[in-house]
Amino acid sequence: MKAITSLAALSICFGLAGAANAQDAAATPENVPPPTETTPGAEVVAEGNHILPNGMDITADHMENGRWYNADGIPTFKIDDGVVDYAVFSGYRRYHAECHVCHGPDGEGSSYAPALKDSVLRIDYYQFMQDVASGKQDVNAASNLVMPAFGTNRNVWCYIDDIYVYLLVRGTDSVARGRPAKKAPKSPEFTAQENACMEG
Repeated sequence: MKAITSLAALSICFGLAGAANAQDAAATPENVPPPTETTPGAEVVAEGNHILPNGMDITADHMENGRWYNADGIPTFKIDDGVVDYAVFSGYRRYHAECHVCHGPDGEGSSYAPALKDSVLRIDYYQFMQDVASGKQDVNAASNLVMPAFGTNRNVWCYIDDIYVYLLVRGTDSVARGRPAKKAPKSPEFTAQENACMEG
């Protein structure tokens, strides 16, 4: 009886595999529909629109302490001829030192933590700051997701604006995955603010 059951299971598996192979063979570039899901922020910069889905204008207005801010005083980024501002580069470094273990490389997400490059397009800056400072829990019957609080971790908190702008850059597809190829030099104001925070 075991042999018959095993034989039946094998023939079902081979039948399914054969059907899958037939489908793969029939799937040519001409008859495969294009993917319908796009990166949530890709259209923002591509269309010259600087308003995120959450309503924030990411147009760089002024620089303070070596970082760019929009007209409302919220951190943003500036890219000139493919050269990212230093805060974006700093954010890349700090994100990959502290955040990517759970949230995946380049803000892409993982099997147990969301893609932060998409989250920053939906939530506002202050909600982002609150979630990082205080942590977040999403516990229900289907999942148990817990993010620890980083408000007292200076390696995160002293660079939280940099991490935020790096995620904005990734969410809007303004910079490709990986280390930014070109960066602006680190300004004395940036260094002074960094030292004051890390020593304070």
